[in-house]
Amino acid sequence: MAVPADLPPTPAVPLSDLLARADLALRQIAGPAASGVAIHGAHSSEMADPYPYLLGGELLLTAGTHVPGAPGSAYFEGYVGRIVAAGGAALGFGLAPVHDTVPEGLVAACEAHGLPLLEVEPRTTFAGVARAVWQLMARARHTELRRVTEAQQSLAAAAARPDPVPSVLRQLAQRVEGWAVLYDPEGAEVARAGRAPGDGARTALRELARQLSARASTTATGTHERESHLTAYALGTGGQGYALGVAAPRRAPGDHTVVSVAAVLLSLLTGEHLSGAAAARSSALVRLLLGAAPEEVAPLLEAERWLVVHAGPQARTAPDPLTAAALGTALGSPLVDLAEDVVRVLVPADRAPAAQPGWTLGVSAPVGPPDWPAADTQAARALARARATRAPLVRHGTPRLADLVPPTEAEAHARALLAPLTPTLIATLRAWLSLHGSWDRTAVALSVHRNTVRQRVARCAALLETDLDDPDVRMELWFALRRS
Repeated sequence: MAVPADLPPTPAVPLSDLLARADLALRQIAGPAASGVAIHGAHSSEMADPYPYLLGGELLLTAGTHVPGAPGSAYFEGYVGRIVAAGGAALGFGLAPVHDTVPEGLVAACEAHGLPLLEVEPRTTFAGVARAVWQLMARARHTELRRVTEAQQSLAAAAARPDPVPSVLRQLAQRVEGWAVLYDPEGAEVARAGRAPGDGARTALRELARQLSARASTTATGTHERESHLTAYALGTGGQGYALGVAAPRRAPGDHTVVSVAAVLLSLLTGEHLSGAAAARSSALVRLLLGAAPEEVAPLLEAERWLVVHAGPQARTAPDPLTAAALGTALGSPLVDLAEDVVRVLVPADRAPAAQPGWTLGVSAPVGPPDWPAADTQAARALARARATRAPLVRHGTPRLADLVPPTEAEAHARALLAPLTPTLIATLRAWLSLHGSWDRTAVALSVHRNTVRQRVARCAALLETDLDDPDVRMELWFALRRS
Protein backbone atom coordinates (compact mmCIF):
# COMPACT_ATOMS: atom_id res chain seq x y z
CA MET A 1 0.00 0.00 0.00
CA ALA A 2 1.35 3.43 -0.93
CA VAL A 3 2.15 5.73 1.96
CA PRO A 4 1.77 9.51 1.46
CA ALA A 5 4.91 11.58 1.87
CA ASP A 6 3.25 14.00 4.27
CA LEU A 7 0.88 12.46 6.76
CA PRO A 8 -1.39 14.74 8.82
CA PRO A 9 0.41 16.21 11.88
CA THR A 10 -1.55 14.07 14.32
CA PRO A 11 -0.43 11.20 16.56
CA ALA A 12 -0.74 7.79 14.98
CA VAL A 13 -3.21 5.34 16.53
CA PRO A 14 -2.75 1.58 16.03
CA LEU A 15 -5.78 0.12 14.27
CA SER A 16 -5.63 -2.74 16.75
CA ASP A 17 -6.44 -0.30 19.58
CA LEU A 18 -9.60 0.74 17.78
CA LEU A 19 -10.61 -2.87 17.18
CA ALA A 20 -10.08 -3.55 20.89
CA ARG A 21 -12.88 -1.12 21.79
CA ALA A 22 -15.70 -3.44 22.87
CA ASP A 23 -18.28 -0.66 22.66
CA LEU A 24 -17.70 -0.35 18.90
CA ALA A 25 -17.83 -4.08 18.06
CA LEU A 26 -15.74 -3.55 14.92
CA ARG A 27 -14.58 -6.66 13.06
CA GLN A 28 -11.75 -6.89 10.52
CA ILE A 29 -12.67 -9.09 7.56
CA ALA A 30 -9.85 -8.39 5.08
CA GLY A 31 -6.38 -6.90 4.74
CA PRO A 32 -3.14 -7.13 6.73
CA ALA A 33 -2.93 -7.51 10.51
CA ALA A 34 -4.25 -4.46 12.36
CA SER A 35 -1.26 -4.37 14.71
CA GLY A 36 0.93 -3.06 11.88
CA VAL A 37 -1.51 -0.40 10.67
CA ALA A 38 -1.59 3.17 12.02
CA ILE A 39 -4.43 5.63 11.43
CA HIS A 40 -4.29 9.41 11.68
CA GLY A 41 -8.00 10.22 11.70
CA ALA A 42 -11.46 9.15 10.59
CA HIS A 43 -13.49 10.46 7.65
CA SER A 44 -16.97 9.59 6.32
CA SER A 45 -17.69 9.78 2.60
CA GLU A 46 -20.21 8.32 0.19
CA MET A 47 -18.35 9.55 -2.89
CA ALA A 48 -17.59 6.98 -5.56
CA ASP A 49 -14.12 8.53 -5.78
CA PRO A 50 -12.98 9.65 -2.31
CA TYR A 51 -9.44 10.45 -3.48
CA PRO A 52 -9.82 14.28 -3.58
CA TYR A 53 -11.12 14.35 0.01
CA LEU A 54 -8.41 12.32 1.76
CA LEU A 55 -5.18 13.64 3.29
CA GLY A 56 -3.68 10.23 3.94
CA GLY A 57 -3.69 7.95 6.95
CA GLU A 58 -7.48 8.04 7.49
CA LEU A 59 -9.95 5.34 8.39
CA LEU A 60 -12.55 5.94 5.65
CA LEU A 61 -16.13 5.13 6.70
CA THR A 62 -18.87 4.41 4.15
CA ALA A 63 -22.38 2.94 4.13
CA GLY A 64 -22.03 1.99 0.45
CA THR A 65 -24.70 4.32 -0.96
CA HIS A 66 -22.38 4.97 -3.90
CA VAL A 67 -22.28 1.26 -4.86
CA PRO A 68 -24.41 0.60 -7.98
CA GLY A 69 -27.18 -2.00 -7.99
CA ALA A 70 -25.20 -4.83 -9.60
CA PRO A 71 -21.55 -3.86 -9.26
CA GLY A 72 -18.84 -5.86 -10.95
CA SER A 73 -15.40 -6.55 -9.57
CA ALA A 74 -13.99 -3.69 -11.69
CA TYR A 75 -16.00 -1.14 -9.69
CA PHE A 76 -14.58 -2.28 -6.35
CA GLU A 77 -11.08 -2.58 -7.82
CA GLY A 78 -11.25 1.04 -8.92
CA TYR A 79 -12.81 2.26 -5.66
CA VAL A 80 -10.26 0.56 -3.39
CA GLY A 81 -7.40 1.49 -5.73
CA ARG A 82 -8.26 5.18 -5.37
CA ILE A 83 -8.37 4.91 -1.57
CA VAL A 84 -4.96 3.27 -1.55
CA ALA A 85 -3.57 5.87 -3.98
CA ALA A 86 -4.75 8.65 -1.63
CA GLY A 87 -2.93 7.00 1.28
CA GLY A 88 -6.02 5.78 3.12
CA ALA A 89 -5.10 3.55 6.05
CA ALA A 90 -8.26 1.44 6.34
CA LEU A 91 -11.86 1.18 5.21
CA GLY A 92 -14.91 0.75 7.46
CA PHE A 93 -18.11 -0.49 5.83
CA GLY A 94 -21.45 0.03 7.59
CA LEU A 95 -24.05 -2.74 7.33
CA ALA A 96 -27.02 -0.40 7.56
CA PRO A 97 -29.15 1.06 6.10
CA VAL A 98 -28.15 0.15 2.52
CA HIS A 99 -26.36 -3.21 2.74
CA ASP A 100 -27.02 -6.21 4.96
CA THR A 101 -23.57 -7.70 4.30
CA VAL A 102 -20.26 -6.43 3.04
CA PRO A 103 -20.08 -7.00 -0.75
CA GLU A 104 -17.79 -9.89 -1.65
CA GLY A 105 -16.21 -7.85 -4.41
CA LEU A 106 -15.17 -5.21 -1.87
CA VAL A 107 -13.65 -7.86 0.39
CA ALA A 108 -11.67 -9.30 -2.51
CA ALA A 109 -10.46 -5.88 -3.66
CA CYS A 110 -9.28 -4.88 -0.16
CA GLU A 111 -7.48 -8.20 0.21
CA ALA A 112 -5.80 -7.74 -3.15
CA HIS A 113 -4.69 -4.16 -2.42
CA GLY A 114 -3.67 -4.83 1.19
CA LEU A 115 -6.21 -2.39 2.63
CA PRO A 116 -7.68 -3.35 6.04
CA LEU A 117 -11.47 -3.69 5.80
CA LEU A 118 -13.64 -3.35 8.92
CA GLU A 119 -17.26 -4.41 9.29
CA VAL A 120 -19.29 -1.81 11.19
CA GLU A 121 -22.41 -3.20 12.87
CA PRO A 122 -25.74 -1.34 12.54
CA ARG A 123 -25.73 -0.30 16.21
CA THR A 124 -22.36 1.44 15.81
CA THR A 125 -22.57 4.93 14.38
CA PHE A 126 -19.85 6.48 12.24
CA ALA A 127 -19.80 9.41 14.64
CA GLY A 128 -19.05 7.01 17.49
CA VAL A 129 -16.17 5.48 15.53
CA ALA A 130 -14.75 8.92 14.73
CA ARG A 131 -15.05 10.01 18.36
CA ALA A 132 -13.24 6.87 19.49
CA VAL A 133 -10.42 7.59 17.04
CA TRP A 134 -10.02 11.13 18.34
CA GLN A 135 -10.08 9.89 21.94
CA LEU A 136 -7.29 7.45 21.16
CA MET A 137 -5.35 10.18 19.39
CA ALA A 138 -5.70 12.51 22.38
CA ARG A 139 -4.47 9.75 24.66
CA ALA A 140 -1.52 9.11 22.35
CA ARG A 141 -0.67 12.82 22.29
CA HIS A 142 -0.82 13.01 26.08
CA THR A 143 1.44 9.97 26.38
CA GLU A 144 3.90 11.45 23.89
CA LEU A 145 4.03 14.83 25.65
CA ARG A 146 4.50 13.21 29.04
CA ARG A 147 7.32 11.06 27.67
CA VAL A 148 9.04 14.07 26.11
CA THR A 149 8.65 16.14 29.30
CA GLU A 150 10.07 13.39 31.49
CA ALA A 151 12.97 12.94 29.05
CA GLN A 152 13.73 16.68 29.06
CA GLN A 153 13.79 16.73 32.85
CA SER A 154 16.06 13.70 33.09
CA LEU A 155 18.44 15.07 30.44
CA ALA A 156 18.63 18.42 32.23
CA ALA A 157 19.38 16.65 35.51
CA ALA A 158 22.08 14.61 33.78
CA ALA A 159 23.66 17.80 32.41
CA ALA A 160 24.00 19.09 36.00
CA ARG A 161 25.98 16.05 37.16
CA PRO A 162 29.77 16.20 37.74
CA ASP A 163 30.26 14.14 34.53
CA PRO A 164 27.63 15.87 32.34
CA VAL A 165 28.57 14.63 28.86
CA PRO A 166 28.63 10.88 29.69
CA SER A 167 25.54 11.33 31.86
CA VAL A 168 23.55 12.97 29.04
CA LEU A 169 24.61 10.22 26.62
CA ARG A 170 23.58 7.50 29.09
CA GLN A 171 20.21 9.11 29.71
CA LEU A 172 19.62 9.60 25.98
CA ALA A 173 20.47 5.96 25.24
CA GLN A 174 17.97 4.85 27.88
CA ARG A 175 15.22 7.09 26.53
CA VAL A 176 15.53 5.88 22.92
CA GLU A 177 16.36 2.32 24.00
CA GLY A 178 19.43 2.37 21.78
CA TRP A 179 22.95 3.75 21.49
CA ALA A 180 24.28 7.33 21.73
CA VAL A 181 27.78 8.39 20.72
CA LEU A 182 29.77 11.64 20.53
CA TYR A 183 32.15 12.00 17.54
CA ASP A 184 35.10 14.37 17.22
CA PRO A 185 35.88 16.20 13.93
CA GLU A 186 37.88 13.20 12.68
CA GLY A 187 34.99 10.84 13.30
CA ALA A 188 36.48 9.15 16.35
CA GLU A 189 34.17 8.16 19.19
CA VAL A 190 34.83 10.52 22.09
CA ALA A 191 32.16 9.07 24.40
CA ARG A 192 29.37 6.51 24.06
CA ALA A 193 26.55 4.91 26.03
CA GLY A 194 23.94 2.19 25.61
CA ARG A 195 23.93 -1.04 23.66
CA ALA A 196 26.09 -0.68 20.55
CA PRO A 197 24.56 -1.83 17.26
CA GLY A 198 26.26 -4.20 14.86
CA ASP A 199 29.44 -3.24 13.06
CA GLY A 200 27.58 -2.39 9.87
CA ALA A 201 25.17 0.00 11.57
CA ARG A 202 28.01 1.47 13.61
CA THR A 203 29.99 2.23 10.46
CA ALA A 204 26.94 3.66 8.71
CA LEU A 205 26.24 5.98 11.66
CA ARG A 206 29.83 7.24 11.66
CA GLU A 207 29.51 7.98 7.95
CA LEU A 208 26.32 9.97 8.56
CA ALA A 209 28.16 12.07 11.12
CA ARG A 210 30.96 12.76 8.66
CA GLN A 211 28.49 13.85 6.01
CA LEU A 212 27.16 16.64 8.22
CA SER A 213 30.16 18.93 7.72
CA ALA A 214 30.50 17.99 4.06
CA ARG A 215 26.88 18.87 3.36
CA ALA A 216 26.78 21.85 5.79
CA SER A 217 23.64 20.38 7.35
CA THR A 218 22.59 19.92 10.97
CA THR A 219 20.95 16.48 10.80
CA ALA A 220 21.23 13.30 8.75
CA THR A 221 19.10 10.17 9.02
CA GLY A 222 19.17 6.63 7.66
CA THR A 223 18.53 2.97 8.39
CA HIS A 224 20.72 -0.09 8.29
CA GLU A 225 19.03 -3.23 7.04
CA ARG A 226 16.07 -2.58 9.37
CA GLU A 227 18.39 -3.27 12.29
CA SER A 228 18.62 0.33 13.47
CA HIS A 229 17.22 3.77 12.76
CA LEU A 230 20.26 6.06 12.51
CA THR A 231 20.39 9.80 13.16
CA ALA A 232 23.34 12.22 13.37
CA TYR A 233 23.19 15.78 14.74
CA ALA A 234 25.81 18.51 14.31
CA LEU A 235 26.81 20.11 17.62
CA GLY A 236 27.55 23.80 18.03
CA THR A 237 28.50 26.28 15.33
CA GLY A 238 31.61 27.57 13.73
CA GLY A 239 32.61 24.38 11.93
CA GLN A 240 33.81 22.50 14.99
CA GLY A 241 32.82 19.22 13.36
CA TYR A 242 31.61 17.45 16.51
CA ALA A 243 28.47 15.37 16.13
CA LEU A 244 26.00 13.29 18.09
CA GLY A 245 25.02 9.91 16.69
CA VAL A 246 21.98 7.88 17.77
CA ALA A 247 21.07 4.32 16.77
CA ALA A 248 17.68 3.02 17.92
CA PRO A 249 15.79 -0.17 17.08
CA ARG A 250 12.65 1.85 16.33
CA ARG A 251 11.61 5.46 15.84
CA ALA A 252 8.95 6.28 18.41
CA PRO A 253 6.84 9.47 18.54
CA GLY A 254 8.73 12.23 20.29
CA ASP A 255 12.18 10.69 19.69
CA HIS A 256 13.27 13.57 17.48
CA THR A 257 12.36 16.10 20.18
CA VAL A 258 14.16 14.12 22.87
CA VAL A 259 17.33 13.75 20.80
CA SER A 260 17.20 17.44 19.80
CA VAL A 261 17.15 18.45 23.48
CA ALA A 262 20.16 16.22 24.14
CA ALA A 263 21.98 17.76 21.15
CA VAL A 264 21.40 21.28 22.49
CA LEU A 265 22.66 20.31 25.96
CA LEU A 266 25.75 18.63 24.52
CA SER A 267 26.44 21.69 22.37
CA LEU A 268 26.38 23.88 25.48
CA LEU A 269 28.45 21.43 27.51
CA THR A 270 31.15 20.81 24.93
CA GLY A 271 31.27 24.01 22.87
CA GLU A 272 33.74 26.00 24.95
CA HIS A 273 35.84 23.01 25.91
CA LEU A 274 36.21 21.87 22.34
CA SER A 275 37.00 25.33 20.98
CA GLY A 276 39.65 26.04 23.60
CA ALA A 277 38.07 29.40 24.52
CA ALA A 278 37.52 28.46 28.15
CA ALA A 279 41.13 27.32 28.56
CA ALA A 280 42.41 30.57 27.04
CA ARG A 281 40.31 32.70 29.40
CA SER A 282 41.42 30.65 32.37
CA SER A 283 45.04 31.11 31.36
CA ALA A 284 44.55 34.87 31.01
CA LEU A 285 43.00 35.09 34.48
CA VAL A 286 45.82 33.13 36.09
CA ARG A 287 48.46 35.32 34.45
CA LEU A 288 46.72 38.51 35.61
CA LEU A 289 46.53 37.20 39.17
CA LEU A 290 50.23 36.36 39.03
CA GLY A 291 51.13 39.90 38.01
CA ALA A 292 51.05 39.97 34.20
CA ALA A 293 50.07 43.24 32.51
CA PRO A 294 46.67 43.36 30.74
CA GLU A 295 48.30 43.89 27.34
CA GLU A 296 50.27 40.65 27.81
CA VAL A 297 47.18 38.50 28.29
CA ALA A 298 44.95 40.26 25.79
CA PRO A 299 46.02 38.00 22.87
CA LEU A 300 44.59 35.04 24.80
CA LEU A 301 41.18 36.73 24.73
CA GLU A 302 41.14 36.96 20.92
CA ALA A 303 40.67 40.74 20.61
CA GLU A 304 42.85 43.84 20.56
CA ARG A 305 40.27 46.48 21.44
CA TRP A 306 37.44 46.11 23.91
CA LEU A 307 34.25 47.71 25.18
CA VAL A 308 33.24 47.71 28.83
CA VAL A 309 29.49 47.42 29.32
CA HIS A 310 27.71 48.25 32.58
CA ALA A 311 24.17 46.87 32.72
CA GLY A 312 21.46 47.40 35.31
CA PRO A 313 18.06 45.68 35.41
CA GLN A 314 15.30 48.11 34.49
CA ALA A 315 13.22 46.68 37.34
CA ARG A 316 15.96 47.85 39.73
CA THR A 317 16.18 44.38 41.27
CA ALA A 318 19.46 42.71 42.08
CA PRO A 319 20.57 40.55 39.10
CA ASP A 320 21.31 36.89 39.73
CA PRO A 321 24.11 34.78 38.17
CA LEU A 322 21.80 33.12 35.64
CA THR A 323 20.43 36.39 34.25
CA ALA A 324 23.93 37.87 34.23
CA ALA A 325 25.26 34.91 32.24
CA ALA A 326 22.32 35.17 29.83
CA LEU A 327 23.10 38.86 29.30
CA GLY A 328 26.72 38.02 28.53
CA THR A 329 25.56 35.46 25.97
CA ALA A 330 23.25 38.02 24.36
CA LEU A 331 26.13 40.53 24.13
CA GLY A 332 28.44 37.88 22.69
CA SER A 333 30.90 37.56 25.55
CA PRO A 334 31.33 35.15 28.48
CA LEU A 335 33.51 37.66 30.36
CA VAL A 336 30.89 38.69 32.92
CA ASP A 337 31.24 40.18 36.40
CA LEU A 338 28.21 40.31 38.70
CA ALA A 339 28.20 43.12 41.28
CA GLU A 340 25.43 44.09 43.72
CA ASP A 341 23.17 45.91 41.26
CA VAL A 342 25.27 46.09 38.08
CA VAL A 343 26.58 43.51 35.65
CA ARG A 344 29.87 44.32 33.95
CA VAL A 345 30.71 42.65 30.63
CA LEU A 346 33.95 42.86 28.68
CA VAL A 347 32.99 42.72 24.98
CA PRO A 348 35.26 42.68 21.90
CA ALA A 349 34.98 46.02 20.12
CA ASP A 350 33.83 44.40 16.86
CA ARG A 351 30.63 43.16 18.57
CA ALA A 352 28.77 46.43 18.99
CA PRO A 353 26.29 45.89 21.85
CA ALA A 354 22.62 46.48 21.14
CA ALA A 355 19.86 47.35 23.60
CA GLN A 356 18.65 44.34 25.57
CA PRO A 357 15.05 43.88 26.81
CA GLY A 358 14.79 44.44 30.55
CA TRP A 359 18.25 46.06 30.86
CA THR A 360 19.71 49.57 30.85
CA LEU A 361 23.20 49.64 29.32
CA GLY A 362 26.15 51.99 29.49
CA VAL A 363 28.93 51.33 26.96
CA SER A 364 32.49 52.65 27.04
CA ALA A 365 34.61 53.79 24.12
CA PRO A 366 36.75 51.08 22.40
CA VAL A 367 40.05 50.75 24.27
CA GLY A 368 43.09 48.55 24.48
CA PRO A 369 43.88 46.46 27.58
CA PRO A 370 45.94 49.17 29.36
CA ASP A 371 42.88 51.46 29.33
CA TRP A 372 40.39 48.95 30.75
CA PRO A 373 40.12 50.79 34.12
CA ALA A 374 39.33 54.08 32.36
CA ALA A 375 36.75 52.33 30.17
CA ASP A 376 35.16 50.90 33.30
CA THR A 377 34.64 54.46 34.58
CA GLN A 378 33.24 55.54 31.20
CA ALA A 379 30.73 52.68 31.20
CA ALA A 380 29.60 53.55 34.74
CA ARG A 381 28.98 57.18 33.74
CA ALA A 382 27.18 56.09 30.56
CA LEU A 383 24.91 53.83 32.61
CA ALA A 384 24.14 56.72 34.98
CA ARG A 385 23.16 58.90 32.00
CA ALA A 386 21.04 56.12 30.55
CA ARG A 387 19.16 55.75 33.82
CA ALA A 388 18.73 59.52 34.17
CA THR A 389 17.33 59.90 30.65
CA ARG A 390 15.44 56.58 30.72
CA ALA A 391 17.30 55.45 27.61
CA PRO A 392 17.87 51.70 27.08
CA LEU A 393 21.50 52.25 25.99
CA VAL A 394 23.96 55.15 26.16
CA ARG A 395 27.44 55.06 24.68
CA HIS A 396 30.32 57.06 26.09
CA GLY A 397 30.81 60.40 24.37
CA THR A 398 31.01 64.10 25.10
CA PRO A 399 28.69 64.61 28.10
CA ARG A 400 25.98 67.25 28.12
CA LEU A 401 25.91 69.90 30.83
CA ALA A 402 22.84 68.31 32.45
CA ASP A 403 24.57 64.92 32.55
CA LEU A 404 27.32 66.29 34.79
CA VAL A 405 24.90 66.59 37.72
CA PRO A 406 24.24 63.32 39.57
CA PRO A 407 20.64 62.19 38.92
CA THR A 408 19.66 62.02 42.60
CA GLU A 409 20.88 65.56 43.24
CA ALA A 410 19.15 66.84 40.09
CA GLU A 411 15.85 65.25 41.09
CA ALA A 412 16.08 66.64 44.62
CA HIS A 413 16.77 70.14 43.28
CA ALA A 414 13.80 69.88 40.88
CA ARG A 415 11.43 68.81 43.65
CA ALA A 416 12.51 71.68 45.89
CA LEU A 417 12.38 74.31 43.16
CA LEU A 418 8.94 73.32 41.85
CA ALA A 419 7.36 72.52 45.21
CA PRO A 420 5.14 75.71 45.31
CA LEU A 421 3.44 74.78 41.99
CA THR A 422 0.41 72.56 41.48
CA PRO A 423 0.46 69.84 38.78
CA THR A 424 -1.67 72.02 36.51
CA LEU A 425 0.72 74.95 36.85
CA ILE A 426 3.74 72.65 36.26
CA ALA A 427 2.14 71.29 33.06
CA THR A 428 1.40 74.81 31.86
CA LEU A 429 4.91 76.06 32.62
CA ARG A 430 6.48 73.06 30.86
CA ALA A 431 4.38 73.61 27.73
CA TRP A 432 4.99 77.38 27.74
CA LEU A 433 8.76 77.01 28.04
CA SER A 434 8.92 74.23 25.42
CA LEU A 435 7.08 76.53 22.98
CA HIS A 436 9.47 79.43 23.64
CA GLY A 437 6.94 81.53 25.57
CA SER A 438 4.26 81.58 22.84
CA TRP A 439 0.87 82.29 24.42
CA ASP A 440 -1.15 81.21 21.41
CA ARG A 441 0.70 77.95 20.72
CA THR A 442 0.60 77.05 24.40
CA ALA A 443 -3.15 77.68 24.51
CA VAL A 444 -3.66 75.38 21.51
CA ALA A 445 -1.42 72.66 23.03
CA LEU A 446 -3.33 72.75 26.33
CA SER A 447 -6.78 73.33 24.79
CA VAL A 448 -7.40 76.44 26.93
CA HIS A 449 -7.84 80.16 26.25
CA ARG A 450 -4.70 82.26 25.82
CA ASN A 451 -5.77 84.42 28.77
CA THR A 452 -5.85 81.29 30.93
CA VAL A 453 -2.24 80.61 29.91
CA ARG A 454 -1.25 84.17 30.84
CA GLN A 455 -2.93 83.88 34.23
CA ARG A 456 -1.29 80.54 35.02
CA VAL A 457 2.20 81.68 33.96
CA ALA A 458 1.80 84.85 36.02
CA ARG A 459 0.75 82.68 38.97
CA CYS A 460 3.90 80.54 38.49
CA ALA A 461 6.09 83.64 38.54
CA ALA A 462 4.40 84.87 41.73
CA LEU A 463 4.70 81.54 43.56
CA LEU A 464 8.32 81.07 42.51
CA GLU A 465 9.12 84.72 43.24
CA THR A 466 11.15 85.01 40.06
CA ASP A 467 11.22 86.79 36.70
CA LEU A 468 10.24 84.40 33.92
CA ASP A 469 11.58 86.79 31.29
CA ASP A 470 15.13 86.14 32.56
CA PRO A 471 16.82 83.50 30.29
CA ASP A 472 18.87 82.17 33.20
CA VAL A 473 15.67 81.56 35.18
CA ARG A 474 14.05 79.87 32.23
CA MET A 475 17.09 77.60 31.75
CA GLU A 476 17.10 76.57 35.41
CA LEU A 477 13.36 75.90 35.40
CA TRP A 478 13.62 73.83 32.20
CA PHE A 479 16.42 71.79 33.77
CA ALA A 480 14.18 71.11 36.79
CA LEU A 481 11.09 70.34 34.70
CA ARG A 482 12.96 67.66 32.74
CA ARG A 483 13.67 65.82 35.98
CA SER A 484 10.33 66.29 37.66
